[in-house]
Order: sequence, then structure tokens, then C-alpha cells
Amino acid sequence: MDVTIYHNPACGTSRNTLALIRNAGVEPTVIDYLKTPPARAVLQDMIAKAGLSIREAIRQKGTPYGELGLDDPTLTDDDLLDAMLAHPILINRPFVVTPWGVRLSRPSEIVLDILPLPQKGPFLKEDGEVLIDARGNRVA
Repeated sequence: MDVTIYHNPACGTSRNTLALIRNAGVEPTVIDYLKTPPARAVLQDMIAKAGLSIREAIRQKGTPYGELGLDDPTLTDDDLLDAMLAHPILINRPFVVTPWGVRLSRPSEIVLDILPLPQKGPFLKEDGEVLIDARGNRVA
């Protein structure tokens, strides 16, 4: 099973997403994108396949977004990508790539849309929210 997560271990959403992938019995390729950012073409492809605009894929909170003036509407997609690659913290996370698609898994349970494998057991997010019941079924 070829699953890749662009992960930030300091992010609860990213940790929950990784745990959901593992709860499906998959050991993904884990890329700490802050240390090893994706190549420009890979980043563009992930964003496009996730159905997002470049602007939608930028993280604002806890980043130099404002300091860099990235809210300027005249900036091009290339300008924004340049900033994301120069400052990987600007790449929103976690991006997950599976054979069934690519998603920015915010919230973490979005990963289930592109990981149609049975969950191996119950799953609670770090905050205690139940996502998967004892039978392995998604809780609505």
C-alpha cells in the first residue's frame, strides 16, 4: 500500500491523521516536510489533486504569512509557491497521498475519504472525539 503523509509531528491534526492511517493497517511513508519539503512540482501536483488553489494550501496561523505580505492579492501562484518552498511552515498540513486520491487532511478524518480500507479498531482523536467505533465504523 503506497501511502505518503507530509507530516509535522508537532501538529495534533497531523498526528491524528497518521494514527488513522495506521489504524487501517497501513504503515505510510512519513515525510517531515519541515525538514524535507516536497519539490515544487510535487507540491503543485498535490495541491491540484487535492482540488485546492495555491492560496488555499497556505498555512497562515503560526507562520510568517503576514510578515511576508502573502495576503497581497496581486501575488501570483508562482510567488506563493516560492514562499512556501522558502518557508515550508507555510505549507498547510498534513497532505496525504494514496492510490485513491490526495487530500489536505484538515480535519484529520478527511483522510478516510481517500483511504477506503477498514479501520482495525476504535479510534479517538487526541482531544477525545470518537471517530471510529469499536466495530471499526466511522461515527457520524
